[in-house]
Amino acid sequence: MDTSVQTNFNALGLSKALLQDLAVAGFSLPTPIQEQAIPPALAGRDVIGCAQTGTGKTAAFVIPIVERLASLPKGQPQALILAPTRELALQILTTIEKLGRSHRMSATVIVGGADMQAQVRGLRQQPEIVVATPGRLLDHMWNGTIQLSSINMLVLDEADRMLDMGFAPQINQILDALPEERQTLLFSATLPADLAKLVQASVNNPVRVMVTPSATTADGITQAIHHTSHDAKADLLLSLLGTDKDTALVFTRTKHRADRLGRMLGQAGHRVAVLHGDRSLSQRRAALDGFKRGTFRVLVATDIAARGIDVANIGHVINFDLPNCPEDYVHRIGRTARMKTTGRATSFVTGEDRQQLRDIERLLGHAVPLAPGSDRPLPVSQVRAGVARRDGQTPSGRPHGVMSRHRSNREMAQSARHDRSVQR
Repeated sequence: MDTSVQTNFNALGLSKALLQDLAVAGFSLPTPIQEQAIPPALAGRDVIGCAQTGTGKTAAFVIPIVERLASLPKGQPQALILAPTRELALQILTTIEKLGRSHRMSATVIVGGADMQAQVRGLRQQPEIVVATPGRLLDHMWNGTIQLSSINMLVLDEADRMLDMGFAPQINQILDALPEERQTLLFSATLPADLAKLVQASVNNPVRVMVTPSATTADGITQAIHHTSHDAKADLLLSLLGTDKDTALVFTRTKHRADRLGRMLGQAGHRVAVLHGDRSLSQRRAALDGFKRGTFRVLVATDIAARGIDVANIGHVINFDLPNCPEDYVHRIGRTARMKTTGRATSFVTGEDRQQLRDIERLLGHAVPLAPGSDRPLPVSQVRAGVARRDGQTPSGRPHGVMSRHRSNREMAQSARHDRSVQR
């Protein structure tokens, strides 16, 4: 066993079995969120944890769950972990499998898009831990295939994202079905104001662990913005991807645009996969697994990939479209520079995006630097889509009335609608 791992995590009061699993899984040092959240969680206290994306929040709640349940009788679910997306739920399961091996901790995942009967069979195995998305968990509750009366530990992971995705009614129904006497752990990278009511209803005298201010980004991220036009975005993306060989995660606002962008990049010779809510679970797992293994250099995704997707060494996050919610900017760019590494985050800003950019910069507390080679934004009077210049050119440099080969005006109108697909 790696003695440095044992020494550092041993100071948190962990068992030898869990220390061994931590060493095998490659955990070298407890991160600040782990170091501060694990001891009160082990003591049975409720915890609210806030830290930057990529700082080890998943292990910060999996470790105390595994340790506390190890001493309890097996044979029924005793911990419930709620996550906003299927991808995050599956990632949490992977962490449980790694850190619960020596304690023979069993877990199952119930998420939308997967075989309901297979999930029923998994629940019949009486796992100690259930990882679920709220909508599919309610389906099982209504069908009588799961009972929550035995749950004594609840985790709300990325709670702000669950509220943003419209899960508040489902979460409230789930909370009503849980025993009042339980331990609750709530973790997120941001704690916006609308979480206050949920926190009040779900936690009791919590220990607050604020490792960094809400909406703080990792030091290793080099941020930049390109002022551009809608029609010029695709060419700008191709140019950025052609300047280096880094893996790139490209965010779009809509599923329709993600599909079109994926096809365009594929035709340009890039190894690309697409990830969004309309893809089947098998398609989404294939895209994410292929991106992790390096089969795909580029992953084009909606905000489904903004939270909790743990892919090591993503070199470049590109916001092809700015998010409508400024907190999502923090989560998006947090996919790079994880665990004290470095990375880049580049955002495309059109004239219509200026308010979103102001909101993002207000949240960050500073301006996002201008990318090298990017022009200053045009005056507001000149940024209307399709406005002709004196020489007959549009702001994209194409003759007025000529459609970009990558998109049409109709597509722009469609993709301007923000896509908030609810993951069940």
